[in-house]
Amino acid sequence: MVNNVVSVLVLNGPNLNLLGERDPGHYGTAKLEDINRDLEKLASRIGVEVICRQSNHEGVLIDLIHEHRKTCGGIIINPGALTHYSYALHDAIEAVKLPVVEVHLSDIHSREEWRRKSVITPVAWKVISGKGPAGYLEALEQLALYLEESG
Repeated sequence: MVNNVVSVLVLNGPNLNLLGERDPGHYGTAKLEDINRDLEKLASRIGVEVICRQSNHEGVLIDLIHEHRKTCGGIIINPGALTHYSYALHDAIEAVKLPVVEVHLSDIHSREEWRRKSVITPVAWKVISGKGPAGYLEALEQLALYLEESG
């Protein structure tokens, strides 16, 4: 939190830096930079701050969660493939006790069998899946409202 403005950490996991190039049939044509820019515009309109980060490394994402645990009101995370097997990421989210919105561009429940299970969902406050880049904006709106209402 900076000057009483609520901060939201937005994390993107492995391969999301390739959005716009990688399998547009599932992930769309928007680049991660486009999504981050749209989040920053929305954040400015609704009076929150977003801190957008991406890493292809599980430990870096965990370190970011730890680093921002006392300065952010909540987290939006698209863990990428870590969704399906990273109990370390699950434990980091659980440990910081912040509201977390898990976001997926594609509908993971209608994809390959191995993509249908999320080990992150049990520690997420909310899950938004299959809405493309708009899912990030919905996540920010809902999280900001929740943080405002919970004081």
